[in-house]
Amino acid sequence: MTDLPSYETILLERDRRLLRVTLNRPHALNSFNRQQHDELPHALAFARDDTGSDVILLTGAGRAFSAGGDLAHIENNAENPHLFDHEIEMARAIILTLLDTDKPVVCRMNGHAVGLGATLALFCDVIFAVDKAKIGDPHVGLGLVAGDGGAIIWPQLIGLARAKEYLLGGGLLLAPRAAQIGLINHALPADELDAAVDEFCNRLLDGAQQAIRWTKRLTNMELKRITEAVLPVGLGYEAQSVRTADHREGIAALKEKRAPRFGG
Repeated sequence: MTDLPSYETILLERDRRLLRVTLNRPHALNSFNRQQHDELPHALAFARDDTGSDVILLTGAGRAFSAGGDLAHIENNAENPHLFDHEIEMARAIILTLLDTDKPVVCRMNGHAVGLGATLALFCDVIFAVDKAKIGDPHVGLGLVAGDGGAIIWPQLIGLARAKEYLLGGGLLLAPRAAQIGLINHALPADELDAAVDEFCNRLLDGAQQAIRWTKRLTNMELKRITEAVLPVGLGYEAQSVRTADHREGIAALKEKRAPRFGG
């Protein structure tokens, strides 16, 4: 069995043939800085190819699943937009690696999932969330295009009209509402979350692995086709929006805790 790699911002652990992948910046609500952006594609690729596991469990350390982009990191990209070109490659790798993973990927959404955090959760196969968690993709609130996967996965899960409502408005949903409309699978009290996740993961681990993997591959074929068509365009639009005055205003408003005054 291959030894588990070590990362600064991602924790990998095995339990039988379950591989747990934990976003591990709890002090920052697992928000993405450059290091985590760079490490996650490698961790997911290892999980995809790991011969010692049959099920992947993705979760966050501490109170949040992931609060999205780290503000200092977002601000640095706005000041040095050429750096975002590297981030585009990492974002593409994160999404495509998840889609190319035949093993089932279960999300334990232990807290809020925002922006890229929401996208990461929604590209998992089955999502169990604590009922106090919120999920949403507020890219537009920062003057950004939701190009890193949100515009792909939300319509596939809840339909185009609802997806536009949440992506264009940038609002967050409580987990019970997200479950009600089909965005996630389950919203559970905190004291019931782990038992539900464990029961489902054990069911998968005890199942016919090749049948499970081939079934997942089939159900992902159309999503993969759409993603391969839309993701490059979306990331291109997001790269353009990183360079706009509206994005800089969105950052300033967030730092100053006020409503943004976008200029169009």
